[in-house]
Order: sequence, then structure tokens, then C-alpha cells
Amino acid sequence: MPIVIPKKLPAVKILQKENIFVMNDKKAMKQDIRPLKILILNLMPNKVETETQLLRLLGNTPLQTEVTLIKTATYQSKNTAEDHLESFYKTFDEVKNHNFDGLIITGAPIETMPFEDVSYWEELKKIMEYSKSNITSTLYICWGSQAGLYHHYGIQKYEKDKKIFGVFEHDLFNKTNPLLRGFDDEAYIPHSRYTTVLKEDIDKISDLELLLYSENSGVCLVASKDRRHVFMSGHVEYDFNSLQKEYFRDIEKGLDTEIPKNYFKNNDPKQEPKVKWRSTAHLLFANWLNYFVYQETPFELK
Repeated sequence: MPIVIPKKLPAVKILQKENIFVMNDKKAMKQDIRPLKILILNLMPNKVETETQLLRLLGNTPLQTEVTLIKTATYQSKNTAEDHLESFYKTFDEVKNHNFDGLIITGAPIETMPFEDVSYWEELKKIMEYSKSNITSTLYICWGSQAGLYHHYGIQKYEKDKKIFGVFEHDLFNKTNPLLRGFDDEAYIPHSRYTTVLKEDIDKISDLELLLYSENSGVCLVASKDRRHVFMSGHVEYDFNSLQKEYFRDIEKGLDTEIPKNYFKNNDPKQEPKVKWRSTAHLLFANWLNYFVYQETPFELK
């Protein structure tokens, strides 16, 4: 089934080349079906790249989805053209009187800052509170997952001595959870962060269930038992070269960044990366959309 997005969004041409079924809103209106309405709060610097990554995964399922992109009003992005933001993004105030089936809150490169020092923290808190009554299920990614765990459950994040960087193997903690349906016994997921949450803190909250964990990268996937919140510390949405670009960017900045683990062929940055997470990414998004959104959401969003 198609993903419904604006006709002129840059992601359209990229996804069409990959045979992802994309439909514009005018054509979608002629179909006798209610698409899932998905809200995306994009906090990443390169918004076009992140849009494409998320839309690729949302568009490769049997469910028709209609996406609305939102930005923060309290912080102006410096890495995305203003005309792009004006053309394709709304603010929270413009959507807060509507209900949505799903919400995705992305990561942001501010993880070492205290949450309260983030310029848009109060705005983000309002959005997370709104999600409790107006969204069927919310998927929080990387820093977004830490922000969500802190806001909803008071779980702290802790800074690591060195960057958690690479593609790590994860154990499944509950293979019967619908979010993990179809997963292999081990799941490979990219990580790129300086902070983490602790397994023992997750275990203390009876409402939360740990689903994916790595001895090397720590807590990866956590879900609330009512399926309304899903927290993922990794980046299954990443392109094959996302960690590659981050690595060389860090090197150019003079940062003491190690080669991302389990990523380059023969652990050699001069060689091509090896993708081990693509099937996991598609399964995770498909399972979230199906079991946590579609199966739970009312037909009439009102």
C-alpha cells in the first residue's frame, strides 16, 4: 500500500526509484479507505535525509499511511532550507487540535545536554503530554527515546566514557511480543550516541518491558505494556552510509572517534560498509504500524 506525502517533497523521487509506492494527497482522496495518520516530529539537523529514511520504512508495509511533518516553534533549524520547512512542515500549534494514529519523535544531536537546558524542552513536553490522549502509539528514536523515558517515567540518562558507535548484536528478551514478530534470534542495529539508560532502571518500572538488549551497546528497545510508547535507542532507519559519514565528519573535526564496530568490511574505513540491519528495520516498523497502531487505533479518530 502507498504512503501519502506531498507531491513535491524531495523524498518522493528517491523513494519512487526504489519502487516504494508513493501517492500524493489528491489521488489518495479518491480511495475508499482511511489511511493511518502518522505525525513525525523531526528533530534531526538534516531533515530531508531523515524524512527519506523514515518514509522508506513507513511506505514498505501493506498499510496506507498519511504523514504530517512537524517542527519545533521554539528552535529554528540551521541545517535545512527555510523554504523546505515552510513548504512541508507545520508547528505543534497547527496540529494539536487533531488526533493521529501514530507519532514518531526522532533523535537530536544534543544528548549530552541536560534535558531542561534544551531550548525546546518545554515544547517537547507539551507534545509528549499530548501524545498520551491524542496518539494511539508513539515511537521515540535515540535521544527522543531518552527524552520520552525521562518525561514519562523519570528514567535518567548517563554519559559514557566513549561514543557508542557501530552496528551491535542484540538479544531478544521476549520473542512473543508482537513488536519482535518475525525477528531472528539476534538483531543487528546501528547506534551512534554518547549516553545511555540503564537496564536496572527499566526493570524497576512495571509498566515497561525490555525487548532488545546488547552487552556492548546496552538498552535498545523498550515498550510500555499498553503499547502506547515504544523507545528505541538505536537507528534502524539509518542508510548504509550514515555511520560512515558520521565517522569521517568526526575525524575532520579532530574528535577521537573510534572506527564504528562491525560496520566496515574487514574493519577498514576505506572499504564499503556492510548492511546487517535492513530487514530488522522493515520488520520493526511494519510490526509497530500493524500491532501497535493499526490494531489498536479507532476507525474514527475523533
